[in-house]
Amino acid sequence: MILKSRLFAWVVVLGLFGCQAPRNQLTEQEQAEGWELLFDGKTLSGWRDYNGESLTGPWVVEDGCIKAEGHGSDASGYVVNDRIYKNFVLTWDWKISPGGNSGMLYHVVESPKFKTPYLTGPEYQLIDDENFSEPLEDWQKCGADYAMYLPDQAKLKVNPAGQWNNSKIVFDNGHVEYWMNGEKTLEFEAWSEDWFKRKNSGKWENMPEYGLATKGVFCLQDHGYPAWFRNIKIRELPEKTFKKELFNGKDLTGWEAYGNEKWYVEDGLLICENGPDKGYGYLATTRYYDDYDLSVEFKQVSNGNSGVFIRSFVEPGVLVNGWQVEVAPKGHDTGGVYESYGRGWLIQIPEEKEDILKEGEWNTLRIRVQDDHVTTWLNGEEMMNLTDDVIGRGQGRIALQIHDGGEIKVLWRNLNLETL
Repeated sequence: MILKSRLFAWVVVLGLFGCQAPRNQLTEQEQAEGWELLFDGKTLSGWRDYNGESLTGPWVVEDGCIKAEGHGSDASGYVVNDRIYKNFVLTWDWKISPGGNSGMLYHVVESPKFKTPYLTGPEYQLIDDENFSEPLEDWQKCGADYAMYLPDQAKLKVNPAGQWNNSKIVFDNGHVEYWMNGEKTLEFEAWSEDWFKRKNSGKWENMPEYGLATKGVFCLQDHGYPAWFRNIKIRELPEKTFKKELFNGKDLTGWEAYGNEKWYVEDGLLICENGPDKGYGYLATTRYYDDYDLSVEFKQVSNGNSGVFIRSFVEPGVLVNGWQVEVAPKGHDTGGVYESYGRGWLIQIPEEKEDILKEGEWNTLRIRVQDDHVTTWLNGEEMMNLTDDVIGRGQGRIALQIHDGGEIKVLWRNLNLETL
């Protein structure tokens, strides 16, 4: 009996400890399901500074974990992975020091225009609520979609500082779930009416590009406290395509105006014209669109110097950065592509194609953007075909432009988009 009892005890011990899944490794089932490791458990290969080419700290590998050494701040100490992801299931283990503060950000956009990751990427908040040195708002507490959505406290069970937790993010074509230690604690729809209401009335109201990106890198935050991460695993989810009318013929729902120029709806048409400033003006979609086939009709009533921006983002002030498919008077390259910063004209149209534009009449402009490839057509005739790796790395809004100088009036209708 004693021998059998001891044997049973060893079986229990082996069941609890000897058969645990190895850390930072994928099981055969996970491999078959398409899971990947973002951390190999030994090196920081595949991780680097935000907006950087290499890793300069404050991150190290310690006992099979990525460790934040606790030297970061709000302005520094961010580490990102190398690959861009769009739709995914991400799971990871984490623990934090007493009073600690960290986070997992996703869909982070890297650009010199963005100094910190949180200007673009949403954050799954990781923090020691009980021992933090200052009072916390509910939207700052552990498990929150930082400054946006709160977890269900009845389902949120977080182990104390110094103990391991497991978290999961599901991002499935805008449907978002946060999980903590096996329980779904939070669920919302990105880019919904409710989402935009929260974005535009709280912490992010003066950060126009926050949360709009449909893809990006993951980012771990060193916020001045040690934190540890391991078993970082991801499985990509398929993207769903859709068709959409960007202009409803009634109002500017789905669009935001920048500048003091005039954008209004009249007789089912979207109209832009110069205001008293006679400056640049933009009407940008509230959402990002990356790969698509867009058709839009325009009529140049006066002057007609305008354009359609692709994969563009808004900077503070009246400035849209990105690539403009030109809409202009005859002789000025309608259908060509101009970069609004840096390189200027990327491609202009052949002189013999200028007569395809019908001034004072309705024209149909078609733009196809897929990966690094852009093609435009005007009234059914191909105007240009461009492959550019910088455009391929871009993402952002669609925007209509009105040029400066005055006396400009352009009518728009039938803005139809199909994602690819």
